[in-house]
Amino acid sequence: MTTTTFSVLLALKETNKSMSKTLEHSEVGHHDHDEPVFYGVVAEYDSGDKLMEAAEKAREGGYTQMDAFSPFPIHGMSEAIGFKCHKVPLSIFGAACVGAVVGLALQYYVSVIDYPLNVGGKPLFSWPSFIPVTYECTILLASLTAVFGMLAFNGFPKPYHPVFNTPNFDRATQDKFFLVLEDGEGFDAAKAESFLKGTGADNVTSVFADEAGAWSV
Repeated sequence: MTTTTFSVLLALKETNKSMSKTLEHSEVGHHDHDEPVFYGVVAEYDSGDKLMEAAEKAREGGYTQMDAFSPFPIHGMSEAIGFKCHKVPLSIFGAACVGAVVGLALQYYVSVIDYPLNVGGKPLFSWPSFIPVTYECTILLASLTAVFGMLAFNGFPKPYHPVFNTPNFDRATQDKFFLVLEDGEGFDAAKAESFLKGTGADNVTSVFADEAGAWSV
């Protein structure tokens, strides 16, 4: 065997080793990507009062990343879970102001600037007669912003969310109440499970997401 042939065979051998390592790394990375991602611990309750009490205890216990699900709105739940986002009401207020200004400005332009009419000597800018249209424009923009703003800020439509993997979660729209303690920095799943069991939960489950993602709204 000549020196040139030996060098070629040695180079091919090293190339095969490199390709094998690359393939193994790719397979490992693909396997890790397919593994479920821990989302948090979910507790199930049979009443809104128990859910509220558990949320308040969790807040006092130092849990800051949590969410609650119930078949109907529960007064004070936003404060109990520490939800302080006011994007929707602020957007509605802003849209209402814009609607009022646009409605009034449109009538002023039509009645005073573009096509003024002298009706019985009344002033062109007769603001009491402008109130109904101004009011309707205010309500129109505010209501549309309330609907579409709520959908946008909540990230809807959302066909998938890790909390859907919770056993019995389909009854969250019927007669069951759920509290979620979400994973985060320094989060101890075992400690969270023990804590939620102490709040009188019917079931406590560790929930995993099918894929990684930013799930909190």
